[in-house]
Amino acid sequence: MTQAYRGIFTIPATPFDENWQVDWEGLRSIVEFCIGCGAHGLVWPVNASGFGALSDEERLEGMRVVVEQAAGRTPVMLGVQGVSASHAVMFSRHARAVGADSVIAMAPYISKIGDSDGLVDYFRDVAEAARLPLCIQNHSVGTEMSAAVLERIVRKVEGADYIKEETYPVTHKITALMEADLPNLKGVFGGAGGRYMLLEYPRGVAGQMPGCHVTDVMVRFWDALEADDIDEAKRIYGLLAPLYAIEIQCQGAIYKEVLKRRGVIRSARSRNASPHVMDEYDHRALDDILRDLEPLFTWGNGQPLAYGVEHPVERDGATQSGEITTSAGGPEPFDRQ
Repeated sequence: MTQAYRGIFTIPATPFDENWQVDWEGLRSIVEFCIGCGAHGLVWPVNASGFGALSDEERLEGMRVVVEQAAGRTPVMLGVQGVSASHAVMFSRHARAVGADSVIAMAPYISKIGDSDGLVDYFRDVAEAARLPLCIQNHSVGTEMSAAVLERIVRKVEGADYIKEETYPVTHKITALMEADLPNLKGVFGGAGGRYMLLEYPRGVAGQMPGCHVTDVMVRFWDALEADDIDEAKRIYGLLAPLYAIEIQCQGAIYKEVLKRRGVIRSARSRNASPHVMDEYDHRALDDILRDLEPLFTWGNGQPLAYGVEHPVERDGATQSGEITTSAGGPEPFDRQ
């Protein structure tokens, strides 16, 4: 029997080049970064990967790239969510064909399924097509499911072994699932970047699925909880709290901004993103946050963090988020005294 998944299953971001095409070598670099940070597993492409800005062809190719680059060093869970069951089945079959270890799926996210029978049928189709362990992702982008609906799906869908719960109240739903008589459920993972992990862990979560930009810090956070070192876990959480705050303030920008500063990818570009998500104050705040987190980093490429302010640049008549330039002017850094 395969050992149940546990720990930090991190989510690689999807990088883009100067022409807004997927940077495949950058994606390989991110996979190496995640593994080098000690990730217990990889999950791609899901919300933190920006899957909604990818074509079907890019998702299919990226699945192959991630599995190939991981090369069996850590489990790979591939995102197979679709706009319908047939769409998700196509991704599920491909996930199995390229050698995924498991799959994860939200409910359909455009025309949503509003009844539990339809949700059972959707996830059953996914599980039967993949013939791999299935993680059900409960997220508001798809259909937000109650603990009772999730329990029904797990009972009726063979292979529905895991749940990623990130709808509110997260902690109460996790407890309801953990206390249900579900012998086939191997684990419940938290989401929301780890914001609630201090509260989730005592309730029995199997792990966390956060964005990958500080995977090494999240692994240290998890390891502290596993070692019952609550003081260290709280200390790490305190250092992460400002990062969580700026992630909410500058949605969709921070993951790749951090990866660029850490030397993992060349560009922090994101498709369909406003070029004004971050202003100079945000960039300077992020630099300050990373200086505080840097002592917790276990991964390094031999280069110092690339601090700086990213300004919008003009390209093809449109303003897009572009290259980092260091500026001596602008807002003063935060007072660190």
